[in-house]
Amino acid sequence: MSEAARSRRARRSGLSGRRGEWLAVLYLGAKGYRLLERRFGGKGGEIDLIMARGRSIAFVEVKRRATLDEAAGTITADKKRLIEARIRQWLARNPWAMQRH
Repeated sequence: MSEAARSRRARRSGLSGRRGEWLAVLYLGAKGYRLLERRFGGKGGEIDLIMARGRSIAFVEVKRRATLDEAAGTITADKKRLIEARIRQWLARNPWAMQRH
């Protein structure tokens, strides 16, 4: 695959991911959640969405796949560790969240 083709594919994938995130925000918003933060983190992993409803905070990993099994299969043990590290980092920066729960 050429460099240009890889670049086009990465752009399409990024757009698809962002659309998936906004669909998740709309869906969860309809369920009473409000968006606290989007794409928290950076290199080494990020949390796609951080949302709150009442006294609960949800850390959301968005995966656009054809089936739930396909999406679940993309979250490896390493990815789980990265997400957990980002959750701890976010909670350290937002101590009010721990006081609420």
